[in-house]
Amino acid sequence: MPLIQSIYTTTPGHEIRQDDAAGLTRRLFKEKFKDIERLLRVFDNGDIETRHVTMPLDWYGENHSFGERNDLYIEHAVSLGMEAAAGCLKNPEFLGREVDFREIDAIFYISSSGIATPSIEARLMNKLPFRDDVKRIPVWGLGCAGGASGISRAYDYCLAHPGHKVLVLCVELCSLTFQTEDYTKSNLVGASLFADGVACALVTGDEADIPSAGTLPRVRSTVSKLMPDSEDVMGWDVDDTGLHVVFSKSIPAIITDWLGPFVHEFLRSGGVPVEDIAHFVAHPGGKKVLLAYEEALGFDRGMTDVSRDVLRQYGNMSSPTVLFVLEQFMKKRPAAGESGLMAALGPGFSGELLLLEWQ
Repeated sequence: MPLIQSIYTTTPGHEIRQDDAAGLTRRLFKEKFKDIERLLRVFDNGDIETRHVTMPLDWYGENHSFGERNDLYIEHAVSLGMEAAAGCLKNPEFLGREVDFREIDAIFYISSSGIATPSIEARLMNKLPFRDDVKRIPVWGLGCAGGASGISRAYDYCLAHPGHKVLVLCVELCSLTFQTEDYTKSNLVGASLFADGVACALVTGDEADIPSAGTLPRVRSTVSKLMPDSEDVMGWDVDDTGLHVVFSKSIPAIITDWLGPFVHEFLRSGGVPVEDIAHFVAHPGGKKVLLAYEEALGFDRGMTDVSRDVLRQYGNMSSPTVLFVLEQFMKKRPAAGESGLMAALGPGFSGELLLLEWQ
């Protein structure tokens, strides 16, 4: 079973409080919505206190071209990606020794919030001492499901190459997609919820030679699922000004109705009763999403405490967020043999599940 050997998370340097973000949104939207104060309650009701963004808050109150915002995405994705990759390979909390860049055999780069060709992992390889024959797998468009999907695809890769070491790097700078002149409720909700963050995980095959510092999660199995004809649930609309968020208010109801059967079928196929899941590594898409998880799976509130804490401190960073949650579980050092379930949902509408076991 491939092992999640190390993880490292980071954020841009600008921390904003939720009431400050609400104040900026009020200023930008107040002339367009007669009921702006009612709509702004989403900032108070989302269970988010702080978030991190790439630029100073006042910058988001000005209009910026798609090109300018995308150039900033590339610049900061490279700098933050370098930090995350180096931190992951040197993290003494999880690794028995540092891992040299030249030991890495493949990089999965996961993002949905900017566009770059050559892709970001190629740019990192020109700045960090990776081998020049590293396999590059850039993956775009998975949104909030991207972190879990990235670990799943690294699992598949390591089954085929059991001696290999793989980096999964998730970079999302969601704030740079914000559009000051997009006066839709989806944009307003997105402004209350999304944030910027970066996470890097090291996944190794069974024959890799890296000692571990304590118990770590192995991936027992994974599954992906697509809901037919659901393209309009979440994603981007793209026009000349950039990426416009699509965010359906039906998402919590979809989770309640669709996720439960999906999870139970997956666990049955692995011979694991849902009551044996000790650790629920859930992507915290929002407060209502976490409540829907609990209802769909019959979990008590304590099972989503870690996800709720990450949401409160960081907001929804899209793909890296579930790896922020996983990092907190890994720091808690679950006992050997305990099971975990990683879950994330994204555009498609789609879901990704991973069955974990600490060893």
